[in-house]
Amino acid sequence: MLLLAGIQQAVQAADASAERSPNIVVIFIDDMAYADIGPFGATGYSTPHLDQMAKEGAKFTDFVVSSAVCSASRSALLTGCYHRRIGFAGALGPSANHGISDDEVTLAELCKQKGYATACFGKWHLGHHPRFLPTSHGFDEYFGLPYSNDMWPYHPTAKFPPLPLIEGVKVINSNVTGADQEQLTTQYTEKAVDFIHRHKDQPFLLYLPHSMVHVPLYVSDKFKGKSERGLFGDVVMEVDWSVGQVMDALKKNGIDDQTLVIFTSDNGPWLSYGDHAGSSGPLREGKGTEFEGGIREPTLMRWPGKIPAGLFCDELASTIDILPTVAKLIGAQLPDHKIDGKDIRPLMFGKKDAVSPHAAFYCYYSGGELQAVRDRQWKLFFPHRYRTLNGRPGGTGGTPVNYDHTMTGLELYDLKNDVGETRNVADEHPEIVKRLQQAAEAARAELGDKLTGQKGAGVRPAGQMQPDDVRLKW
Repeated sequence: MLLLAGIQQAVQAADASAERSPNIVVIFIDDMAYADIGPFGATGYSTPHLDQMAKEGAKFTDFVVSSAVCSASRSALLTGCYHRRIGFAGALGPSANHGISDDEVTLAELCKQKGYATACFGKWHLGHHPRFLPTSHGFDEYFGLPYSNDMWPYHPTAKFPPLPLIEGVKVINSNVTGADQEQLTTQYTEKAVDFIHRHKDQPFLLYLPHSMVHVPLYVSDKFKGKSERGLFGDVVMEVDWSVGQVMDALKKNGIDDQTLVIFTSDNGPWLSYGDHAGSSGPLREGKGTEFEGGIREPTLMRWPGKIPAGLFCDELASTIDILPTVAKLIGAQLPDHKIDGKDIRPLMFGKKDAVSPHAAFYCYYSGGELQAVRDRQWKLFFPHRYRTLNGRPGGTGGTPVNYDHTMTGLELYDLKNDVGETRNVADEHPEIVKRLQQAAEAARAELGDKLTGQKGAGVRPAGQMQPDDVRLKW
């Protein structure tokens, strides 16, 4: 009888393990460019843990963000919506009195439907007052900077107040210094590993949005002087170490094959910072532009036994797809309001003949202006002003150079055959131009356009501070 009972318990435990919803880990790097890690062509430093992640999982080469700027990009990742739809633009600063709305459903709130433990360790940047912080939007735990690490008194070209470090909704360091920043990657990682250890027996969502490799660059003594690429390479090597620590924690706790890990970035490189910025590789331009160098990110996904090892995906997918895909994976209910992301499980799992679920992708808004639309192959730009270095080198040692500004025309690019957006083929394909112009009209009707004066029927407001709200002070 004891033997039979033991067998039954073992079977029940195996069944429970098989039925457990997957853990979700999202590692989100700041300002990491397309060619900044080994699997995408980085040179001058090594990224062994990311190399291994690519070998054991999937590499997405056409994975884009909603915006080439911090806050807007993060809002899209966490809500599954184009940033324009939910009232976000640009990067929020210390004086901002708005943030993510209570009416939006975040990835954390989605996971809470299914009893997940949730944590965010790193840069938030969706509002720094308590009503906007992670613990007000589905995260059980939070530790990190409320916005970009350059929004502090030592910025080379702007004036900012002291930079706070927050735990929960409490400021635990009211004046972050350079020495403090050297420890951020390590601290975020240690918090993440501890969270995994504490929640190994229940499903969890771990959101790890690193402050690096955004300028100013800081690295711990573990990696100072380790790369041929200088400080930037050192910083990327420490980010890679962080990925390794997370992976090791999953394996040590026996939950590696129960965990989907996603690695990507919020936008491309801040090219004006030169040797303190990354490389877009074959892509055109960088952060702050709607060219591929600004919005196409190095993306890896790993889930042993579910995602085929060595999978290569060149189909269009996006950070806005993460929320609806996770909802399908864990059986959670999507929000009642409209979202823009799609379920990309067929792409993730390497289903034969799987294609992008996006017939048209029109998140290319900057300053309220629709600047481009695309589909799986073609991308159409509308005339707009953009920033560029025009081939000049960027700055050195953490000091940027000034951008030039120039204009695009009505330009069509074949992204499957010209990922660098070097040859305008609009005159050769008038039918494609017309089709994408029609998609743009649908975008303007739904999300508006500053140039045409359209408000957009589907735009929802960002959250606003109310008179009786608590304000974070430091």
